[in-house]
Order: sequence, then C-alpha cells, then structure tokens
Amino acid sequence: MYEQITRNKIRSFLLVFVVLVLAGGMGWLLGAWLGSGPAGWVGLAIALGIAAVMSFVSYRYGDRLVLRVSRAVAADRERYPKLHNLVEGLTIAAGMPKPDLYVIEEPAPNAFATGRNPENSSVAVTTGLLEITNRVELEGVLAHELSHIKNRDMLVGTLTATLVGVVALISGWMRRAMFWGGGRRKGGAPVVLIVAIVGAILAPLVAQMIRFAVSRRREYLADADGALLTRYPPGLASALRKISQSQNQMRVANNATAHLWLNQPSRAAGEGVTAIEKLFSTHPPIHDRIKILEEM
Repeated sequence: MYEQITRNKIRSFLLVFVVLVLAGGMGWLLGAWLGSGPAGWVGLAIALGIAAVMSFVSYRYGDRLVLRVSRAVAADRERYPKLHNLVEGLTIAAGMPKPDLYVIEEPAPNAFATGRNPENSSVAVTTGLLEITNRVELEGVLAHELSHIKNRDMLVGTLTATLVGVVALISGWMRRAMFWGGGRRKGGAPVVLIVAIVGAILAPLVAQMIRFAVSRRREYLADADGALLTRYPPGLASALRKISQSQNQMRVANNATAHLWLNQPSRAAGEGVTAIEKLFSTHPPIHDRIKILEEM
C-alpha cells in the first residue's frame, strides 16, 4: 500500500510538471512567433504569470463557489450526529483539523472535499449517500475525502486546471495570429512556424488529457490513503459498489466540478468504459478502484 501511495504521488507531480512545461512552452512559442530576440522568453514569463494569478484566485476563492453551485448547506449536528462523530474520529486519527461539514439535497450518492488547506476546508455529502451507506461504508467515504484535503489535492487540481486553461488561451491567440497573418510571415523561422501550428492544434488536447490523468491519480491516492486511515479497505470498496449500482443521476454537478466528486457524476449506472473514455475521464473506472481496495 505504501509503495502504491508513493508511486501515485510521484506520477501526479510528474504530470503537473509536464503540463507546466507545456504551458510555458506555448508561451515561448507565441513570443517567438510574434517577435524576435528575447520575445520567446517574454512570452514564457507572461504565460507563467497568467497561470500564477489565475491559480491564486481559483485556489483562494474556488471552494466558496463550488459549495454555492452545489447547493450545499451546513450539516446540523443534531440532525446529522453520525456524520459529525465519524469526521471527528477520523480527523483525530489523521492529526488534522475538522473541516466544515455540508449536506446536499441530492438523491444520487456522492461526496466531495474542497478548500485551500486543512485549516480552511469543507466536506459535502449528498443525502443519497447518507441513505444507502452504513457506518463503516460512510466512514470509508469520509476518509477518502479527508485524504484529498490532507494531500492538498485542491492545490494540485487548481494548478493543473489553470495551466490547462493557459495552454488553451495561448493556443487560441496563436491560431488567431496565424489566421490574421501576424508573426513572422517571411522566412527566418520555418521550424518555429511548424511547431507553432502543431502546438496550437494539439497542445490543448494533450493538456486536457494530462489534467484528467492527474485527477485519476489523485483518486487512486485518496482511496489508498483513506483505506490506510480507517484500516479497513472493504468499507470504501462496499460504498463504491453501492454508488456504482445507483440509478440516480446527479442534478447539481457539472463539468467544472466533476473532478471533485467521489465518483464521476456524469456516468449512468451499468455503462461500460471505453479506452477513449478512460483518457478523458476525471475518475478511474469504479470497478478498478474496488478491485484495488479489495486486494489491499
């Protein structure tokens, strides 16, 4: 289990580094295409500067927006005592502050965690999840979400999503510049031109694939860390099995928040997963997650 956790951490950060290099490289290409001399390095600096500002804003204020969009309301202790008691026990075991707890009136069983750090974090669960899970299963789900907080997955996810946005933004600028005849029109940099054209077309697609790969890796990592926290992997495995069998579809989720949920909210029960879908999915196939947990 410890080896799996280490591998997932290394792979996650390698993928983030790759998309960082991709965003910087697109900035350099745009600068080199539009100017000469140090223009490429100016483009690189601008791209990373945009990424830094966007990441800070999203990381600092994104959790409030997510809770509002998801229609989450504070979980009353008298109404949801089991939820509070389980989270308190898990946070003591994990050595972390207790996050704010929210409940979402939603029949589909699911949950998510958000927040910029363990001191400013929240966990939200749907009423559907509370209805179908027993104490051990709910504890497994909550341990998974607390692991996201402890591993600062909000930071990793925000950085990756922002860098993907920067790549898409710069690629759009490059395509418009080429369309309107900007940049080096006459000789001098045929290699830059070719690379810029290929990059403007393929970079956004590659960046999105990397973003989804990072998200999937963080899910595997949270599964393993959550199982380590409860010392009972079958609890989360059983909860995931019940979630996969639910016929209810998420009403409050959207593409912008899909990566935050315990299970990808867009998938209907009983649907298979094709190879192409695996590349563009925010979550690993749920049966793969269950299998790994059962083997722990």
